[in-house]
Amino acid sequence: MAVEIRQRRDEDLDGCVAALSAVHHGGGGYPTRWPDSPHRWLSPPDAARTWVAVEGSAIVGHIMVRVGEHGGAEISRLFVAPAAQGAGLAKALLAEARAYAADSGLTLTLQVTTGQDAAIALYERTGWRRTGTVFGWTTPSGDVYLHQYTA
Repeated sequence: MAVEIRQRRDEDLDGCVAALSAVHHGGGGYPTRWPDSPHRWLSPPDAARTWVAVEGSAIVGHIMVRVGEHGGAEISRLFVAPAAQGAGLAKALLAEARAYAADSGLTLTLQVTTGQDAAIALYERTGWRRTGTVFGWTTPSGDVYLHQYTA
C-alpha cells in the first residue's frame, strides 16, 4: 500500500499518539521521557506546520516545524512507527519540512539526544551538519546530551 505525506489534521491526533507510543515502547526510546499529555505534546503553541505519513488509514510517521519568537525554525516531533521504518519515510518527512522552510525563508535546526544513532545517521546522511552538543537533562541512568544540527 502507498504512503501519503500530507499536512496533519485534527482527526489525525489519536493515530499520531498511537504511532508515538509504538516508537517509545517498541525500543526506539523516543521521546526519552513519555509526556504527561501526548496529545498536548504533539500540539505545542509554536508549531508552524505539521505533516503525517499515512498508510491506508494508519498514521505511520510525523514531523513538525516549530518557529520561535526570534524567527528561528526547528524540526521537532519526528518519528516513524516501527512497522514502517526502513521505507524512507523519515527522509520524505524531512524533505517536506525543508521545502516548507525554504519557501518560508526559514533556516532549520534540530536537536537529537545522544544514543539515537539511527536518527543521527539519518540526519547526517541527508545533509544536516552538527554544530554543537549541550547538556540536556539527567535521568536515573545518567546524563542526556543534545546534539544540535543545522540544515
